[in-house]
Amino acid sequence: MSLDFTAIDFETANSAAESPCAVGLVKVRGAKVVDSFALAFRPPSPHGWFSPHNVAIHGIRESDVTDGPTWAEVLPLMMEFIGEDVLIAHNAPFDMGVLLKSATHIGHSLPELQYACTVQMSRKAFPGMDSHRLNAMAYRIGWEDFKHHDALEDARVCAEIVLYIAKRESAVDLAEVLELTGQKLKPLHKPLKT
Repeated sequence: MSLDFTAIDFETANSAAESPCAVGLVKVRGAKVVDSFALAFRPPSPHGWFSPHNVAIHGIRESDVTDGPTWAEVLPLMMEFIGEDVLIAHNAPFDMGVLLKSATHIGHSLPELQYACTVQMSRKAFPGMDSHRLNAMAYRIGWEDFKHHDALEDARVCAEIVLYIAKRESAVDLAEVLELTGQKLKPLHKPLKT
């Protein structure tokens, strides 16, 4: 296993995991960011309503995606981009829950992928920090100027957390980063607590 993975971040229209409205993906090969994928889209019905709370967080409004693609159109493109990569997310149970539940909601099966969480990695790698939220971690690794809750920028910072830890610890692959941070890959299809 080399230092290859895809970082992922979702934004949702409301509190339902079945309401993704934006996704950001960042592909890493050989410890370098080589590609990205980002789209805002219409969440699946009946979860397509946008709560004021979520809009205040990410700034995506229903009117922004009215003429955009649907989740059913975006999901296959997204999965083609991911391929068989390990997924990395900050607060991974949230993002994996969105992926699983929203795919199941539209009857789309997902491959047997694995994932790891940069919140858990950062707690082990940076134990003295008061917060391991994504914005705090971004500042810690030197990414002070990013737009938090923009799916692509969040995915990029997530990827950079892994790369920062790897460089700092002279880790040569993802397996070593996981071992150094006390993490193991988790199966995507493991039942998640709701």
